Amino acid sequence: MVFFDIGGVMYDDSVYARSWQRALRESGAEFTDEAFDLEYAAARAAQSESFRRRLTRRFLGPDADLASVEARASRYWAYPPSALYPDVVPCLEAIEGRFRLGVIANQPSSVRAAMERDGLTRFFEVWGVSDDLGLSKPDPKLFSHVLYTAGVSPARTAMVGDRLDYDVRPARTAGMRSVWVLRGEAPDDPTPAQLDETDAWVNDLAEVPDVLGSWS
Repeated sequence: MVFFDIGGVMYDDSVYARSWQRALRESGAEFTDEAFDLEYAAARAAQSESFRRRLTRRFLGPDADLASVEARASRYWAYPPSALYPDVVPCLEAIEGRFRLGVIANQPSSVRAAMERDGLTRFFEVWGVSDDLGLSKPDPKLFSHVLYTAGVSPARTAMVGDRLDYDVRPARTAGMRSVWVLRGEAPDDPTPAQLDETDAWVNDLAEVPDVLGSWS
């Protein structure tokens, strides 16, 4: 069984970044677009903590109300049809029937409506969406819950995601294989040590069917 992240893997994650940028400014932060992009790039390079927490601490200070900023950002965090990467449907069509498919993602519950609109929900049988479950990556309980729901052994699963800290590491801890997609919230230039943490890495989803086929 193969589980996919959503933001950065299936949809362009700049939508999320800009929603957070707007929410920080509405919360009183003052910064240039360049300063935000530099901090966001630093978070992507580090792959070590919540981007939301890091950005809020950087631009509003350590005592800022993270939940309040999240609530503001949620108003703007919605994927338009144009955010869907063109390689998503061809990838899913290539592997459906060969693998069961599921989702493990930190997303608002409304993301399913966007995926329904874009013809994606038909591919997935198990949904591990954070707002639906009250569990968020990298919490191992989310991975355990989804694997239990799917009724599948971790050794027979793979996680396809764009982050080491939220996708690759917790998946491997759970006993799953991992495919790191180098877009979205992945670093622009991952280090050799970072690349060594995953079972496979790809630049886009067009490469995923061959990777999965080499394991089956």
